[in-house]
Amino acid sequence: MDVERKEERARETEETFHLVMIDMASCVLEGEAEGRGEQSVPLLQLLRRFLDLQQRRALAYSRLHSGFAEYGKSGSELVYNKLCTEITSEFNECSQQVLEVESELRRSSIARDDLAQVLQDVQYHEKKKLQMTAILQVLKRAGRPSEQDHNSEISQQVNCSHLHSPTKCETSDFKSFYIGDTEADAEYEGAFKEAVGALQDAVTAINEHMETIRYEIQDLDRDGK
Repeated sequence: MDVERKEERARETEETFHLVMIDMASCVLEGEAEGRGEQSVPLLQLLRRFLDLQQRRALAYSRLHSGFAEYGKSGSELVYNKLCTEITSEFNECSQQVLEVESELRRSSIARDDLAQVLQDVQYHEKKKLQMTAILQVLKRAGRPSEQDHNSEISQQVNCSHLHSPTKCETSDFKSFYIGDTEADAEYEGAFKEAVGALQDAVTAINEHMETIRYEIQDLDRDGK
């Protein structure tokens, strides 16, 4: 019964972790820009505001990575879930404000649809970046199947899924029964590699768009606008 309770608790923890991370990933691009009245905001001010929002996102990611590392050491679900809630709120707020900047850029008084499209593209890649970050954290938490802790307590009675029936496994024979390890490891490595590649692509795309905005700010500064 102790083993069953531990396994059930592990499943609940994993489900909670998945839901929190999915919540975070889904927050980007949600919502619509709220009305800000008819007063136009100078273009340079808008672009600098966007850079500030991206900096806030970077700081949020730093907190997320640090919190996940601490969670891996302490296993404190309460602390990590609280952090995820705070990070979700921060990403939501940043996303909402970027939408507002994008809306301002499309106003007839500014009419910079090209820059508004850059911000829209950044939003898309930020969503992808957050999704891949969540996937990688889930994979890291689970670990490679062959390296998971098959200790003697659990191995005394384990549901060997590849045999489709509950099976008694002696500790010394456990690995020989777990014939799916190699295939599972290959799937794990494939998923991990794919997520890393997608994350790198998203980061590269974001950086390229950020360069576009920085060049525009330099031009505006030079022209005194």
